[in-house]
Amino acid sequence: MHKRFVNHCTIDITLIPDGPILIKSGKEGADPTKPDMEFVETYHAGGRSIYLPGSSLKGAIRAHAERIVRTVGRDRRDSNNLDILWANDPLNDKYDYLQNKSSSEIYKLSSFTDQMFGNTSIASRIRIEDAYPDQSQPLKIEERNGVAIDRIFGSVAVGPFNYQVCTAGEFRTKIHLKNFTLAQLGLIGLVLRDLNDRWFGLGFAKSRGLGTVEVKLNQAVVQYPGCILSEDKQQICAIGSQKKWANTYLLGVGEFLEPDEAKLYAFPTVDHQDTPIAAQEMDLGFGVQLIWQEGRVQDLFERSVRSWSNLLVQTK
Repeated sequence: MHKRFVNHCTIDITLIPDGPILIKSGKEGADPTKPDMEFVETYHAGGRSIYLPGSSLKGAIRAHAERIVRTVGRDRRDSNNLDILWANDPLNDKYDYLQNKSSSEIYKLSSFTDQMFGNTSIASRIRIEDAYPDQSQPLKIEERNGVAIDRIFGSVAVGPFNYQVCTAGEFRTKIHLKNFTLAQLGLIGLVLRDLNDRWFGLGFAKSRGLGTVEVKLNQAVVQYPGCILSEDKQQICAIGSQKKWANTYLLGVGEFLEPDEAKLYAFPTVDHQDTPIAAQEMDLGFGVQLIWQEGRVQDLFERSVRSWSNLLVQTK
C-alpha cells in the first residue's frame, strides 16, 4: 500500500512544557561550565537552539499507543484469530512469523501498532517532525541538581550532578499519517488526549515529575490526492473510479480500494464518518481536502474515535 497515496492527515500541534522537561543530548561535552546532562540542540533560525526530536516524540507516542492497545486487546498474537486486536514488544519480538510472506500478509500478521508505526518488514505510516521553539514565546532554561540515593544505606551513592531543563516556551511540530484507517487516526487522537492530560511525559526523568506538556491542537488537514470535487461541489469523486461520497465525509483507506484489494490487507471497506467540514480543492486545483481549524480539531478526533470504538466491538 505504500506504492499508492489515497489519504493523508497532517496534524499541527504545539507542545507547551507544564513544568521542567529534558530531552538529553546523549553525550557529555568537554566544557566544565556546562551541566552534566544537556538538552539536545541543533541549528535553527540562525543559531543553536534546543528542540524536541521527532524520533523522541514518535517513541513516546508509540509506547503509549501500545499501552492503549494492550489495555483493550492483547499483548501477543493469536494465530487462530487474526482479527484480535494486539500490540507486540518491538524491541524483543523476533518477527519470525513475518518471514517469506507477501506485503499484504505481513501487514495482516503485524500487530495494530506495527501496522501504524512499522517494524523490520513494513514501513511506518506515521512521520513526526522535529518540534522547534516558537520564536514568539521565549524559552526559559534552568539548571537543576540531583543525587542518586543508596537503596540500602539511604546515603548519596552518586552525585551531586546537575542537569538542564526547559520550563517555559512552546514547541511546534506536525504529525503526518498516510493511507490510514479511521481507527488508526482515532488511536492517535487518544494518545494526544492522554499526553495533554499528563498521563505520560516526554524525555528524561518522567517518574520524577519531568516531561509533562500541554498539547495545543492548531490545525488538522485530511487530504485525498486522487479525488476531485463534482461540478456542484457536493460530492467527492475518485479519479478513474465510480466511487463517490458526500463532500463532508472523512474517509479511511479501505473506502478507496476495491473489495478484493481491501480484503488482502484486512482494511474495512466501509470506513467513513460524516463531519461538519465541507471539502475544498487542494493547491493547484487537483485533489480534495478537509480542514479543521484551531478550536475544531477535537471534532476530527471525536469522529475517528467512533471508528476505533467500532473496531473494538468487532474484534471482541
